[in-house]
Amino acid sequence: MKPALPLYAASLTALLSLSLSAEPKITTEVREENGRKATYMFIDGVKVHETDPAKSPQPKVVTPKPYDAEAAKAPATATVLFDGTEKTMANWTSKNGKKENPWKLVDGAMESVRGAGYASTKDQFGSCKLHIEFATPVNVKGNGQGRGNSGVFLMGQYEVQVLDSYENTTYPDGQCGALYGRSVPLVNASRPPGEWQTYDIVFRAPYHDKDGKRVKMGTFTVFHNGILVQDKVNILGRTNSNKPVAPDYKQPFFLQDHGSMVSYRNIWVRELKRAPLD
Repeated sequence: MKPALPLYAASLTALLSLSLSAEPKITTEVREENGRKATYMFIDGVKVHETDPAKSPQPKVVTPKPYDAEAAKAPATATVLFDGTEKTMANWTSKNGKKENPWKLVDGAMESVRGAGYASTKDQFGSCKLHIEFATPVNVKGNGQGRGNSGVFLMGQYEVQVLDSYENTTYPDGQCGALYGRSVPLVNASRPPGEWQTYDIVFRAPYHDKDGKRVKMGTFTVFHNGILVQDKVNILGRTNSNKPVAPDYKQPFFLQDHGSMVSYRNIWVRELKRAPLD
């Protein structure tokens, strides 16, 4: 994800889907910088993308669990979105849906192409369990957000950050396993660059009424390399759109092109029944 400091007022609406275990106090502050106004967002008094470790410490580094090939297999009830073949490359398209998959197939992996834009699933999903594997470039270039940067967007809106976070310091809510700009990962379970990593994501989509108003928050649970990094984190607000959405709203998954040659493999999804609306 692109660094968002400062956060300008035009993009403020897109940042109101904040993920925290309890509803936070959200405030903003407008400052004049370099002849233009910049709007900063604060969550419970902590600035989004805060870099001061006293205010937002780095997630603790832990040892990831060994890769479990058996657990990574797609169950019979899953929809396979990518399995390393040309056939499943065709399950993806450009972000606007007007072009074929803009990424390339390299040694059984789908690799981002600099400047080609996001890859999007042709199918749409709401609540689901998503398994996806990724590898950041083995040749390390840059640092912070400039190193192995990509992202997995559910419903085309909510990003689970992909980043080379192995011995790499950046703002905590932008580390690998973060809900970008919303929720810091509980720990840093990253493997070294070039090694395959896994996300297992349980996503419960928010509920909206017929007018598009959110009536129930969605949640994220994320396991990174077998380690819990997001624990039923609430998604506050609605999707990043000013248009009303239907109660059964679904959208594609996006994989982000952020200029790094990040690779993906073994992508499958199981749709989940929506939890009852309390």
